[in-house]
Amino acid sequence: MSRRRTLGPKKKLALLLSAATVAGGGAFAMATTSNATPPAATTRSAADSTVCQGLATALGNNQKFIEGQRAAPDAQSGARIANREAVIAQIQRQQEASGCTVGESAQDSQAAQPQQPAPSQPAAGGQGGQAEQASGEQVCNGSTVTLSGEGGAPAASSNRFPAGTKLKVTNLDNDKSTTVEVTSVSGSCVLLNDAAFEQVREAGKFLIRRAVIEKVG
Repeated sequence: MSRRRTLGPKKKLALLLSAATVAGGGAFAMATTSNATPPAATTRSAADSTVCQGLATALGNNQKFIEGQRAAPDAQSGARIANREAVIAQIQRQQEASGCTVGESAQDSQAAQPQQPAPSQPAAGGQGGQAEQASGEQVCNGSTVTLSGEGGAPAASSNRFPAGTKLKVTNLDNDKSTTVEVTSVSGSCVLLNDAAFEQVREAGKFLIRRAVIEKVG
């Protein structure tokens, strides 16, 4: 028969203390893991890039216009600059509300988009408070279209066409178009004021990437 080994009181006490220490360490590890603070949840999804780009372009165009007025001032430059500064403040509020970088600015680019073909048929949904004009000479090839931030009746501003020029702007993404008159100077080939832009925009967007711009009349 084999001899059964027995443990003395001291050895038993040492083993119990060791087991308690291991168990306590495991419990502490579990408690630490369960109480760990999870990574902060993202409370806001990334802002739509088209919205932010459109607002940045609108801001940049207004800033460019102000620079031009300061470089070559006339009797009305002070009033125009004050108006555009108010527009810039409004655009910055829209940037903040849309989750964009406040103050982000971008200049409109003639080469931003490849030339788009003119629509073969008058675009559906034409508005603007005027009868839809026949297709005319396509201009501002490759330009994106955004808004100036100015109020008033539907109109446009331009650094290329004089006041009184009629321009037809067609948004190829929703087949909406409007024909408006140039009434003021801006920092890009064509900017639509708020009322005109509202007639051709896609909901929630501040930039028309695929546009056909025609000089009509």
